[in-house]
Amino acid sequence: MSTSGPSLAVVGAGAWGTTLALLLSRSAAVTLLARDEAHAAALRSDEENKRHLPGVPLGDRVAVTSDLAALASASELVVLAVPSRAMRATVTSIAPAVSDDAVLLSVAKGIENDSLLRMTEVVVSALPDAAGRVAALSGPNLAPEISRGLPAAAVVAAADDVVSGRAVDVLGGRTFRLYRNRDVVGVELAGALKNIVAIVAGAVEKLGAGDNAKAAITTRGLAEMTRLGVAMGGNPLTFAGLAGIGDILATSTSGLSRNHRLGVELASGRSWSDIEGSLSGVAEGAYTVRAALALAQRHGIEMPIAREVHAVLHEGKDVRASVVDLLSRESRDELTGLA
Repeated sequence: MSTSGPSLAVVGAGAWGTTLALLLSRSAAVTLLARDEAHAAALRSDEENKRHLPGVPLGDRVAVTSDLAALASASELVVLAVPSRAMRATVTSIAPAVSDDAVLLSVAKGIENDSLLRMTEVVVSALPDAAGRVAALSGPNLAPEISRGLPAAAVVAAADDVVSGRAVDVLGGRTFRLYRNRDVVGVELAGALKNIVAIVAGAVEKLGAGDNAKAAITTRGLAEMTRLGVAMGGNPLTFAGLAGIGDILATSTSGLSRNHRLGVELASGRSWSDIEGSLSGVAEGAYTVRAALALAQRHGIEMPIAREVHAVLHEGKDVRASVVDLLSRESRDELTGLA
């Protein structure tokens, strides 16, 4: 396999993929693989990602292409920055070109609906040879801020410290502080499930229910995320870290969050079918909620917030009725299912 060309690559040229390519390019050349040649040509011509990161130059160390063969030289790190529902098809398509030595870093925050697999599990399922060198990145990472050089932090999860360490070494920096965590289950579930909570937080904000109500919803959302995570073998402390409370704070409060914006739009009276095509990117929570509820049923976990999000998105329930139902639920011990 050829070793010419950059040893770092990012697959997926959306907002987050482009931002990660910019971070990697601080220290080395990086290949940014776009979904097709038209998209790649536009990025090269504009010298920026006008749709997702307008005004942020790509620089001369980001080589944009749609040619899968360019991945052959990426022997150090391949970042997988595609939506969760596209992960399996993407990994299958790039598998013949991926270096046998590269660490594969999933940055998608979702759960595959049919299989109920986490993203690192999907990667290994589609590319079995990658087992043992797959990691996941999660945390409060709003791409528009990070792409402009604002400080942020995240966590890289892998069972092997050497694998996570390789990702941390090439991607971390002064303005993007990275921590390691061996709890892959917890980190991935936290990243996926917080998107569901952010939808409700956006709706509560739009309805004018106040900051107390939004704080209550996000805190109880964190509780149900943790319940499912622990039932699936995750470490409860992970949910008190960057992938859990850190990410839920950012995603549930920022206007830059697509999931938060989805909640705002739902509370404005629009349906999911009307909103879906108008978002600038993917609101992962809308696609993850069905899988989250299936996992909750499998493990005997109650997830009332996820249930109400599903009812609004896919069953036509009025968002106001859902918020009222959540806030008027029967009182119980706060630590039920967590102790």
